[in-house]
Amino acid sequence: MDNRELFVEMQQSIVNYDEAEAIRLAKMTLEKGIDPALAINEGFAKGIQIVGNMFGKDEIYLPELVMSADAMTAATDILGEAIKKSGGKAKYLAKGIAGTVKGDIHVIGINLVATFLVANGFDIEFLGVDIPSSVFVEKARELKADIILLSALLTTTMPSQKEVIDDLKEAGIRENVKVIVGGAPVSQDWADKIGADGYGQNASAAVDVAKKLLGI
Repeated sequence: MDNRELFVEMQQSIVNYDEAEAIRLAKMTLEKGIDPALAINEGFAKGIQIVGNMFGKDEIYLPELVMSADAMTAATDILGEAIKKSGGKAKYLAKGIAGTVKGDIHVIGINLVATFLVANGFDIEFLGVDIPSSVFVEKARELKADIILLSALLTTTMPSQKEVIDDLKEAGIRENVKVIVGGAPVSQDWADKIGADGYGQNASAAVDVAKKLLGI
């Protein structure tokens, strides 16, 4: 099997939301000595992009999208770790952090956003859920992040998005980073009200907004 055929199989493992197959192919990549960054970009990332297009056309639904994202994450975790151990650095469009704000434990939406951004060439560190504002600020400073993605799935946690923006200002780094907000109760009006740079209605939209904000 040549590399091109292997990359196609990687794409298909994501389209088929086959996590076990994605893991097998990721490990095969390392065994064959293929550049793991190339495997991500030419294989798995293209698969999740196909899935995103299918979701946008209502050809698949959220459960399938989540399973595909899980398969993508499982594969890229293996390959990303290999990149770090080798001391190599993949080429990224921009660096960012993503997470669900303080008081909110919903993970599916923001995890999808992070996965889609990675698939489109971004280096995104997913911080998790129920993340205090101080952690977003500290990580943004530490990583010199270009973008921050803040998710809130409850109306009661939406103010935490504003808190992060306010704390970025207080820390003197607000002008260095673009902030994108999202979540079921969030809207463009809310984003404008709290001074966010952008609003992502869904994972695909968040990618488009991030690229536009960064001039990519």
